[in-house]
Amino acid sequence: MKILIISDSHGNITNIKSVMEIARKSKMDAVIHAGDWNTPESAETVLSYNIPTFTVLGNADIAPEVEKKLKTKSKKFDKNFLVLDLAGKKIGVTHKPSDNNSFFKKGKSFAGDGLDLIVNGHLHSKLYEEEKGTRIVRPGALVSAINFAVYDTVKDEVDFINEDD
Repeated sequence: MKILIISDSHGNITNIKSVMEIARKSKMDAVIHAGDWNTPESAETVLSYNIPTFTVLGNADIAPEVEKKLKTKSKKFDKNFLVLDLAGKKIGVTHKPSDNNSFFKKGKSFAGDGLDLIVNGHLHSKLYEEEKGTRIVRPGALVSAINFAVYDTVKDEVDFINEDD
């Protein structure tokens, strides 16, 4: 399974369409958006490609229409965090990296205990790190350039495309 990972689109429809065309042509199986859609049009644009979309809200998602659209049309949605099982991989999704411990902590163990991957946005920068066997991925902000990641669950690899590096 190939999963497109995007975040912080902030209403940049041109960049969203560019990335979604890449997803369509590459036959991506799913989209994870880590929040900060900013406009209902952003959500509608991604959803119009009919690729199963898993998403959370970000701090810029204050328009109630964004939440309503995502709640009714995405494959799985939560305001704050998701834990997904996609192709046998456990994936946690939040907008803010500072929320990892709040949402994924089990007792006193590491925030990502039991997760293969955690996806965040918010900081508008690319990140790939590993902590105690859990990879943490931030794809970069789609608002500023064609920034995204692809998680291949078969190869268990994350690849980044970042034009603003």
